[in-house]
Amino acid sequence: MAKIGVMIEGQEGLTWERWRHICEDADQLGFDSLRRSEHFISVFGVDGRDCIECWTSLALAAEWTKRIELGPMVSPITFRPPSVLARIATAVDLLSDGRLILGVGAGWYEREHVENGIPFFTLGERFDMLEEGIKTIRATWARSNPKPPRQTIPLLMGGRGEKRGLPMIAREADEWNVGFDGPDKYTHQKKVLEESCRAIGKDPSTIRRSIMTSFLIGRDRTELRERAQRIGKVVPRYKDMAPDEVLKIAGESWLVGTPDEIAGKIEKMESLGIELFMLQHFLLDDRDALKLLASDVIPAVA
Repeated sequence: MAKIGVMIEGQEGLTWERWRHICEDADQLGFDSLRRSEHFISVFGVDGRDCIECWTSLALAAEWTKRIELGPMVSPITFRPPSVLARIATAVDLLSDGRLILGVGAGWYEREHVENGIPFFTLGERFDMLEEGIKTIRATWARSNPKPPRQTIPLLMGGRGEKRGLPMIAREADEWNVGFDGPDKYTHQKKVLEESCRAIGKDPSTIRRSIMTSFLIGRDRTELRERAQRIGKVVPRYKDMAPDEVLKIAGESWLVGTPDEIAGKIEKMESLGIELFMLQHFLLDDRDALKLLASDVIPAVA
């Protein structure tokens, strides 16, 4: 059964009021997971956008929700000493009664490092930091008190690199998340991950497979066009496009359509072994879009 979660790009205009509404809606409407990015500035290069701090927002989400899984997707290992990140994660996990998933990554956005005085190392150095950092995180959980409710916290990792990324994910991750580049590429990447698992004697099925993708939903073509018109105000790529053009181009890589159409696309992708669909919700004030997903799409794919 496919699960659906809500992914928020916190650096693209998220405010505390918006975050509270999203937390309440995602929890009460029956989504499986609520995650948000950890960045300091817009990754679209739009200056002046609101961005609330990731871990403070997750601590509040732990209080504002009751059942939904929470987590960052993902926290760059360059931002904090791993032992500090481990303790922050423990605090949020305790507040949520064990509902946190800890997404960790190597970091990629050089501009936010430079502007915030954070050293930005080479890719190889950042992968070294990530690998050592995970060891430190686990060691911190083992020796510190209080401990996470489950003694440990599941790790989420993303990536598709065949030489280092996927083998590291096979060793360390409880969930693998990747952007969807089509069935052929995904099937190949999944095969590499499974082979990496078997090489170390790990059952590949113990790693949950999720993807992150964007969506535009509407009850009919009129609603779809209206949301397509608004998405250009958030995603610069679509700024000067007519609504029908947005729907055509976005539909090549996003989940776009009526609830039935989106459910059909999810079911086809689910056949590839994808268990969780994290849907980027760019229209942060559009509570009706989340309600429509929950009422018409979640039951259809469950």
